[in-house]
Formats: sequence, C-alpha cells, structure tokens
Amino acid sequence: MSIFNPQGNWFRYPEGGERMWIGLALVWCIIMFIAMPFWHFFGKQNATGESYTVEARDFEERVDRFIEANQVDEIEDIPVVEAPSGGDIYLLGRMWQWEPVLKLQKGETYRLHVSSTDLQHGLSILPLNINFQVLPGYDHVITMTPTTSGTFDIICNEFCGVGHHWMTGRIIVEE
Repeated sequence: MSIFNPQGNWFRYPEGGERMWIGLALVWCIIMFIAMPFWHFFGKQNATGESYTVEARDFEERVDRFIEANQVDEIEDIPVVEAPSGGDIYLLGRMWQWEPVLKLQKGETYRLHVSSTDLQHGLSILPLNINFQVLPGYDHVITMTPTTSGTFDIICNEFCGVGHHWMTGRIIVEE
C-alpha cells in the first residue's frame, strides 16, 4: 500500500509488446501443463511407489532382520548389506543417520522400503536427481533399477534437528 493514492485514471490495459509477452507466457504455461503427465509417465521424472502404514518399531525390526541376514561388512560402525538381487531392500532414517549402507548390483531391480522412526526426513541420492520425503509411520516402497555403478551418497534434505548436517548414508552399486 502506498502513502499517496495515484492521481486520476492511472490504470492502462496492456498494449503492444506487453500484450505479446503476456500471451507468450500464457501459451508457455499451457504447454508445460500439458507436458506434466508426459514427464510423469514416460520421462520417469517422479518416483511412483507404494506406501503402507507401519509402526515405527515394526519397521525397525524388519530392518534389523534384513541387516542380520545380509550383512557383509561395516563402515564406520554402520552395517553394509549386500541385498539379494531383485529382492526387497530396507533403509531406515533416524536422527541422524541412514542405515544400513546398501550394496546393489547394476541392472537389477529392487524394491526399496524406506521409513523413519522419529521425524520427517528427506531422502536425496546424490548425484542422481532422486528426492523423496520419508515420513514416520509409513513404509514407502520405491522400485529402482541402478543403471550406473559407483558410490552414491544419501543426504537428508529436510531439516531434522541439530545433527541434520551429519545425516548421511551410502549406496554402493557394483557391476
């Protein structure tokens, strides 16, 4: 709100180049709106998955059983699990770590079950453009097929408290 009201009839309808740019912006918005379903279904831009309600303690027990059955190593006191090809894998987010470190095979399809025991976390796999919100009380299932081998860092991109900057994890993809 201004201090002084404009004098007289101050409003003018758009004209000339201004009309052209408004029209161009409107046409671009319509094109982008139509393209969104294409990106979702054919461009694989959005992670589609399943979600189930789960008690935090039950999910934590599932992760513990998964670690016991598949642990092959340990990195900085975090278990490294070699997941069975084409099976279900589990990742647990809690203040302030992702557990376990997952060792996957390139070209195999996995069902990644991910949940949190305490608060909302953001699952971001770098340098890939994979971002997913992880909520406590839900088992989010993401179907994934690694196409590149290497070590991929997992970070939490949702502020989760004073140790947020330490909340990292790892996925190792081998040939």
